[in-house]
Amino acid sequence: MAEIYISLGSNVEREYHVQHGLNALAKAFNLPFEQLVLSSLFKSTAVGFSGNAFYNMVIGICTQDSVEQVATKLRDIEINYGRTPSAKKFSPRTLDLDLLLYDDLIINEPAQLPRDEIDKNAFVLWPLNEIAPTLIHPIIKESYQSLWKNYDKASQQLNIIANCW
Repeated sequence: MAEIYISLGSNVEREYHVQHGLNALAKAFNLPFEQLVLSSLFKSTAVGFSGNAFYNMVIGICTQDSVEQVATKLRDIEINYGRTPSAKKFSPRTLDLDLLLYDDLIINEPAQLPRDEIDKNAFVLWPLNEIAPTLIHPIIKESYQSLWKNYDKASQQLNIIANCW
C-alpha cells in the first residue's frame, strides 16, 4: 500500500467543489469517506494571479494504485468538475487536485514528486504538517513539522476556516 498526499484547492464555488471533490476522491479510491485523512480547511489569497481567495486542504490516502493510476484519477476528477485541460497554470479553479507525495518516490513523470511547491506555499505546507508532521520530505530530508516551523509565515495570508463537509 502506498501512502499518498493530495492537495485540494478551489476558488470557484469553493464550498461546493471542496465537498464534492472530497466525495469524488473517496469514490475514486473506493474508500469510505471516514478513511480519508483530512487537514483543516484553509482560506488563502490567490498566488500568481489576482482572483478570488482559495479554499485549500491536504488529504492523505492509502492506495494500491500506481502513481500513473493516481495521476489519471485526479485529472479525471478535476475535469468532471469543470476544469479544462488547457487551463492556464495561474487562473481560477473549480477544483485543483495535485499529488504531493507518493511514498518516498522522487520522479518527474507522470507527476513531479515530491511536488516542488510543498515547502514554498503555506497553503500546502501547513495542512500537510497538520496530518503528517513527522513524515520526512524525501529530498530536503526534514520533517514537515520542521519545515512549517521554519517557514516565513508572513509571506502568505492563510487562515483556518470552518469545515464545510
